[in-house]
Amino acid sequence: MQNSIYENAHVALDQAEYQKRYDALTARFDKAKARLEMVEAAIKDKQSRQATIEAYLETLKAQDTLVERFEPSLWCALLDFVTVYSKEDVRFTFKDGTEIRA
Repeated sequence: MQNSIYENAHVALDQAEYQKRYDALTARFDKAKARLEMVEAAIKDKQSRQATIEAYLETLKAQDTLVERFEPSLWCALLDFVTVYSKEDVRFTFKDGTEIRA
Protein backbone atom coordinates (compact mmCIF):
# COMPACT_ATOMS: atom_id res chain seq x y z
CA MET A 1 0.00 0.00 0.00
CA GLN A 2 2.85 2.38 0.85
CA ASN A 3 4.50 1.70 -2.52
CA SER A 4 1.23 2.37 -4.29
CA ILE A 5 0.77 5.68 -2.44
CA TYR A 6 4.37 6.68 -3.19
CA GLU A 7 3.97 5.83 -6.87
CA ASN A 8 0.73 7.84 -7.09
CA ALA A 9 2.43 10.85 -5.51
CA HIS A 10 5.43 10.78 -7.85
CA VAL A 11 4.12 9.45 -11.16
CA ALA A 12 1.13 10.58 -13.19
CA LEU A 13 -1.39 7.75 -12.92
CA ASP A 14 -4.97 7.23 -13.99
CA GLN A 15 -6.73 7.93 -10.69
CA ALA A 16 -9.54 5.47 -11.35
CA GLU A 17 -7.01 2.68 -11.96
CA TYR A 18 -5.00 3.77 -8.91
CA GLN A 19 -8.12 3.78 -6.69
CA LYS A 20 -9.11 0.33 -7.96
CA ARG A 21 -5.64 -1.06 -7.16
CA TYR A 22 -5.57 0.72 -3.78
CA ASP A 23 -9.00 -0.66 -2.84
CA ALA A 24 -7.89 -4.19 -3.77
CA LEU A 25 -4.78 -3.83 -1.60
CA THR A 26 -6.85 -2.44 1.27
CA ALA A 27 -9.30 -5.35 1.05
CA ARG A 28 -6.43 -7.83 1.00
CA PHE A 29 -4.85 -6.15 4.04
CA ASP A 30 -8.15 -6.16 5.97
CA LYS A 31 -8.65 -9.85 5.23
CA ALA A 32 -5.12 -10.68 6.38
CA LYS A 33 -5.57 -8.58 9.53
CA ALA A 34 -8.82 -10.36 10.39
CA ARG A 35 -7.13 -13.74 9.90
CA LEU A 36 -4.23 -12.66 12.13
CA GLU A 37 -6.66 -11.64 14.88
CA MET A 38 -8.41 -15.02 14.64
CA VAL A 39 -5.10 -16.88 14.87
CA GLU A 40 -3.95 -14.76 17.84
CA ALA A 41 -7.24 -15.47 19.64
CA ALA A 42 -6.85 -19.20 18.98
CA ILE A 43 -3.29 -19.10 20.34
CA LYS A 44 -4.43 -17.33 23.51
CA ASP A 45 -7.22 -19.89 23.96
CA LYS A 46 -4.80 -22.79 23.59
CA GLN A 47 -2.34 -21.20 26.01
CA SER A 48 -5.12 -20.76 28.55
CA ARG A 49 -6.21 -24.38 28.13
CA GLN A 50 -2.62 -25.54 28.49
CA ALA A 51 -2.23 -23.64 31.76
CA THR A 52 -5.46 -25.17 33.07
CA ILE A 53 -4.37 -28.69 32.14
CA GLU A 54 -0.92 -28.18 33.65
CA ALA A 55 -2.47 -26.98 36.92
CA TYR A 56 -4.77 -30.01 36.86
CA LEU A 57 -1.85 -32.38 36.35
CA GLU A 58 0.17 -30.71 39.11
CA THR A 59 -2.75 -31.19 41.48
CA LEU A 60 -2.89 -34.88 40.61
CA LYS A 61 0.88 -35.27 41.03
CA ALA A 62 0.72 -33.64 44.45
CA GLN A 63 -1.59 -36.40 45.67
CA ASP A 64 0.42 -39.39 46.89
CA THR A 65 -2.43 -41.75 46.31
CA LEU A 66 -6.10 -41.38 45.75
CA VAL A 67 -7.76 -41.64 49.10
CA GLU A 68 -10.78 -43.75 49.84
CA ARG A 69 -12.62 -40.92 51.54
CA PHE A 70 -13.94 -37.67 50.16
CA GLU A 71 -11.35 -34.87 50.03
CA PRO A 72 -12.97 -31.46 49.41
CA SER A 73 -9.67 -29.84 48.41
CA LEU A 74 -8.98 -32.50 45.78
CA TRP A 75 -12.56 -32.33 44.55
CA CYS A 76 -12.42 -28.54 44.13
CA ALA A 77 -9.00 -28.67 42.49
CA LEU A 78 -10.10 -31.23 39.89
CA LEU A 79 -13.72 -30.29 39.19
CA ASP A 80 -14.41 -27.46 36.74
CA PHE A 81 -18.21 -27.30 36.92
CA VAL A 82 -21.40 -29.31 37.41
CA THR A 83 -24.35 -29.10 35.04
CA VAL A 84 -27.79 -30.17 36.23
CA TYR A 85 -30.11 -30.92 33.32
CA SER A 86 -32.72 -32.71 35.41
CA LYS A 87 -33.05 -34.74 38.59
CA GLU A 88 -31.81 -37.80 36.72
CA ASP A 89 -29.19 -36.08 34.56
CA VAL A 90 -26.34 -34.42 36.45
CA ARG A 91 -22.96 -34.05 34.74
CA PHE A 92 -19.61 -33.35 36.36
CA THR A 93 -17.00 -31.77 34.12
CA PHE A 94 -13.42 -31.96 35.30
CA LYS A 95 -10.69 -29.47 34.47
CA ASP A 96 -9.15 -31.81 31.91
CA GLY A 97 -12.44 -31.85 29.98
CA THR A 98 -13.61 -35.29 31.16
CA GLU A 99 -17.36 -35.43 31.73
CA ILE A 100 -19.07 -37.93 34.00
CA ARG A 101 -22.82 -38.38 34.04
CA ALA A 102 -24.28 -39.23 37.43
